[in-house]
Amino acid sequence: MTTMLIPSVRGAVIGPRPLRWTCAEFHRLGDLGLFKGRRAMLIDGVLLEEGPMSPPHAITLELVEDALRAAFGAGWRVRRQSPLVLSMELDPEPDFAVIAGSPRNTSGHPNTADLVVEVADTSLGFDTNEKRVLYARANICEYWVVDINGRRLLVYRNPQGGDYADQQSFGPTDTVTALATPVVIRVCDLIV
Repeated sequence: MTTMLIPSVRGAVIGPRPLRWTCAEFHRLGDLGLFKGRRAMLIDGVLLEEGPMSPPHAITLELVEDALRAAFGAGWRVRRQSPLVLSMELDPEPDFAVIAGSPRNTSGHPNTADLVVEVADTSLGFDTNEKRVLYARANICEYWVVDINGRRLLVYRNPQGGDYADQQSFGPTDTVTALATPVVIRVCDLIV
């Protein structure tokens, strides 16, 4: 690795520093195929990559997508593992972002969502801590984490002061209703 030394204002040399990325740069790298077959995201200017997807994770993605599409229906976009540009240095590419409207009426990546859903097996700590806070900071009004191993749905609502004021846990026999739709979703329909 080559270290580039950068002179400071007083002539002293500043050592190595992290290279921060913007969403535009991140998306350009993706367009060039750098992330093909990989699960990359940009969190506060840092490129992160998740490991390979387990079969329970992949199956849960299908179940959640089916339930969201049925609950939200026409007039809603259910975007799966697609860009959600929350700031110049933040594109977490959530498992799902539910957005009002039609893809035909847009020209770029969305910068907000009515509901964001992450599916977690090995990433539970990251999804319930770092991602929870970043979605609250971005004022996403509702954030769900489907906990595969715990067989539960964690629901975060009402972002205030950089976190969610309301946090609930629902088990397989419970039901939940998203804030943006009156349709009831059975938690057992979301989990394997």
